[in-house]
Amino acid sequence: MKRNNLKSIGSEMYSFIVDLFPICRSITGDGARKTLCYLKDIVNDLNIYEIPCGTKVFDWTIPEEWNINEAWIQDSSGNIIIDFKKNNLHVVGYSEPVNKTIKLSELRDYLYTLPDQPDAIPYVTSYYKKRWGFCLSYSQFKTLADGNYKVFIDSNFSNGVLNYGEIIIKGKSDKEILLSTYICHPSMANNELSGPVVTIALAKWLKTRNNLFTYRIIFIPETIGSLTYLSKHLNHLKSHVIAGFNITCVGDNREYSYLPSRNGSTLSDRIALHVLNHIAPKFKKYTWLDRGSDERQYCAPGVDLPIASIMRTKYGEYPEYHTSLDDLSLVNPEGLEGAYHALKTSIEGLEKNCIPIVTVQGEPNLGSRNLYENISVKNIRNSKKSILNLLTYADGKEDLLSIADKINIPIADLYEDAKLLESHNLLFLNEIK
Repeated sequence: MKRNNLKSIGSEMYSFIVDLFPICRSITGDGARKTLCYLKDIVNDLNIYEIPCGTKVFDWTIPEEWNINEAWIQDSSGNIIIDFKKNNLHVVGYSEPVNKTIKLSELRDYLYTLPDQPDAIPYVTSYYKKRWGFCLSYSQFKTLADGNYKVFIDSNFSNGVLNYGEIIIKGKSDKEILLSTYICHPSMANNELSGPVVTIALAKWLKTRNNLFTYRIIFIPETIGSLTYLSKHLNHLKSHVIAGFNITCVGDNREYSYLPSRNGSTLSDRIALHVLNHIAPKFKKYTWLDRGSDERQYCAPGVDLPIASIMRTKYGEYPEYHTSLDDLSLVNPEGLEGAYHALKTSIEGLEKNCIPIVTVQGEPNLGSRNLYENISVKNIRNSKKSILNLLTYADGKEDLLSIADKINIPIADLYEDAKLLESHNLLFLNEIK
């Protein structure tokens, strides 16, 4: 797919976000299922799985399934002043049911605001301890008058299931690339929905290719979902996954960011740095100490999967993060297509990586093969310098990605040189073992 076609892909991904934005998602429940069903309509190969609540997953236990129908606060005049139906961030995630009238002095203990962002509704959850609460802007909070308020939350807990989605795209090799994103936040555009829509777009593209690697693409609730998935597949993942990316916060158009794996030098780290150095050399580079998403689980001691992150503005580093300001105006087609391009280029680089081995002794005679100028003149421009540089490092000890970094050429371009030399029987391209 050519770069100039990506504009339409950005617009398509943005339309997915618009459709998904109103859904109230959480780590379990109807919102997650609706989101997965929508994604399945885009790529029918997505399989939706369910794991019973109460299942032990390593040191955690999947909590009860939570669903919510309605929630509001009514003032003493009968006016609905906070309404879940108008913004689903108004309710603390996993709030228990409540239906009572209380004084403002008591209600304040159940209200959450952001005084330093007075116009933002914060995103607050309480998955593992029963409580209830409402979120509102600090500006609105300051207008609340003394008196009685009726609070109502129609939610329910059940011994239901945790759902996740999985797409397996078989390649020539059983070595796998893992792409993981999460589907558990309510109406937030960049932190929540940019990851799933870019990931499903990558899945659509991968299905059109004859891939070397097998692609394991998962849509999970953050933290408890990755723990659940690892608990079911850890041995397989440890023996098959050679690279992968946690895909989140890929929708704005401010900057590019990179978060390494815990190891810091995996194949995922190397290709991410390589691609970003070429397409966005001013990208923001973070360290493992800045982690905060599912890379915590994938790279945990004893798991140690080679998972890194390519993002636009990193979670926690933009002011709209985890607030109602992370809305449809924060993400845009250009930001989405930029992230898509970065991840797509990284995948293409992984597919093209190999170990080149020169097949002749001494420097080959390129001129006889019309691969080099046959006249020696001072200052003549050598358009095939990259070929010479490739040959000088093609001793079978380094992969193409390492050589591309050394000579500062995108791996995709160097791969074309490698294929040209292979066609002249000057290189043997050995698959990565």
